[in-house]
Amino acid sequence: MVSVVIFAGGTGVRLKSADKPKQFLEVDGKPIIIRTLEKFAYHPEVDAIVVACLADWIPYLNELIAEFNLPKITAVVPGGKNGFESIHNGLVKAAEPMNDDDVVLISDGVRPILTNELISDCIATAREFGTAVPCVPSIDSVLQSPDGKTCKIAMPRNEMFVTQAPQGYRLSRILWAHGEVERLGLPAPVSSSELFISLGEEIRLVPGDQDNIKVTTDYDLHVLKSRYEYKKRHEAELANSENAASHGL
Repeated sequence: MVSVVIFAGGTGVRLKSADKPKQFLEVDGKPIIIRTLEKFAYHPEVDAIVVACLADWIPYLNELIAEFNLPKITAVVPGGKNGFESIHNGLVKAAEPMNDDDVVLISDGVRPILTNELISDCIATAREFGTAVPCVPSIDSVLQSPDGKTCKIAMPRNEMFVTQAPQGYRLSRILWAHGEVERLGLPAPVSSSELFISLGEEIRLVPGDQDNIKVTTDYDLHVLKSRYEYKKRHEAELANSENAASHGL
């Protein structure tokens, strides 16, 4: 079984132009969260989807799920006060019908350009190795600075990677890692991959996709809208060209 946990509990504080949580902003006629959910709902290997959502926005999300007739979504649960708690709430619900060796994918709800290939790669890698974290090489130099003002350490760029989502895990492994946070009293990790690393565990990397945009800032939203506008223009130009060819023009 392959289940997906989507965490959509953020309020989008870094998106200054938003009048609602970023996951509910519309891009080319559809909310971002719906575009993200569609990528998993129509993937042939995905069996079930659980969404952890801002509690006050759950009724609206349920309306959207019904409006766009999305399959495979088995539950929408309240998110937590941070990303880790939202993921944990979703995991607990998703685990109910699952076995230890089943795969769970974890993704934020604001990655609407996911590809089927990346999702399949994460599933296959998690099945084989227990973890699967998509990454892309850092295209910029990375500096380490404890105070954000001075720096003496430049990280080797050829060894630096940027993590993406979805991240895949065997259910038993991710539940163990979440249990360790509570048992050891650890601070809430930023991501599941960082959680495993902090516990001394090795994670398996999967080639990511530079186009796998996460909408966090106004710039990200602008890039995403521009991509859809370009796609529409390209499809219109292609249709006009084919129409002209069919009429011998």
